[in-house]
Amino acid sequence: MTRRLLSGGAGILIAFVVGGVIMLAQGYDPFATYGALFEFSLFGPGPFATTLKNSVPLVLTGLAASVAFASGPINLGQPGQLLFGALAATLAGIYLPMPAPLLIPLLLLAALAGGALWSGLAALLRQAFGMSEFIVTLMLNMIADFFTAWAIAYPFMDRKAYSPMTPPIAQTGWLPDIASLSVSVIIMLAAVVIIWFVFQRWTAGYEWRMTGQNSIFARLGGCNIGRNFWAVMLVTGALAGLAGGLVVMGGPHRFIKGLGGNYAWDGIMIAIMANNSVIGTLVYGVLIAAIQTGALGMELITNVPSEIAQVLQAVLVLVIVASREYVNVLFDRASARRRARERTA
Repeated sequence: MTRRLLSGGAGILIAFVVGGVIMLAQGYDPFATYGALFEFSLFGPGPFATTLKNSVPLVLTGLAASVAFASGPINLGQPGQLLFGALAATLAGIYLPMPAPLLIPLLLLAALAGGALWSGLAALLRQAFGMSEFIVTLMLNMIADFFTAWAIAYPFMDRKAYSPMTPPIAQTGWLPDIASLSVSVIIMLAAVVIIWFVFQRWTAGYEWRMTGQNSIFARLGGCNIGRNFWAVMLVTGALAGLAGGLVVMGGPHRFIKGLGGNYAWDGIMIAIMANNSVIGTLVYGVLIAAIQTGALGMELITNVPSEIAQVLQAVLVLVIVASREYVNVLFDRASARRRARERTA
């Protein structure tokens, strides 16, 4: 824990310093730029609530990647799983009108099932034919992209629209706000708590972690490797699908072209930054959402191009990962010196 806090804090600090140097080199004031960035993303109830809402797909897809990477499977299919979760929730919201207490849980279940279905297909191909889930999930992303683009342009297209999109879901399926906080944030936090509990307190989570660290040891210890592979793939696909469903239910309340954006790829990046930590994924997801949310306000106030936020994200990833390894080396050296002194004494 100490290593993670030290490496993460040092990495964030160094990344912002490097970002400030880049701004200075371009003739911009880094203090004013960072001030505007966080004014529009963290300072005040409204901006902070917007940042939390924008963090929902980032955290959930990052959580999907973190659980998969920590458990062994290389699931890189979060973009496609998000799209299928969003499409499933959209179709359920269009064709199954119900009162809100029934429809909202139904749409959440549909999103979970849509994502799990798409990741389950990759798991089936791995188990039945020995195909690498690394390659299969990447290829399924492209298929999901083309399939959903076809679905919203032809069979499910809103004929009144001027670009590919579905009709809106029933209003009873729209996620409400509590004060200025979207209910999607509460659902996302509940998912984080559940996954942390499973990973840290349940036997299944222990087996997943052991399989990810040493599959031979886990197999010799009695873990069912095949069953755990299926479970991890389905759970991580469901998390990514839930992200897509919440994007639709929180607004724009329909499936539109480009709905997935870069959410899932940013989520994978967040998982790498967090080193597959559940709590770290939440923290870094909110941080990246704050940078993305404040980028437009930063540009309006300081005239600094919003693309600088993308540069800052890239620097964060590089510096945090590099600093983590360097901090580990420092801790290992200090531990070795302490053991050497103890033996000498």
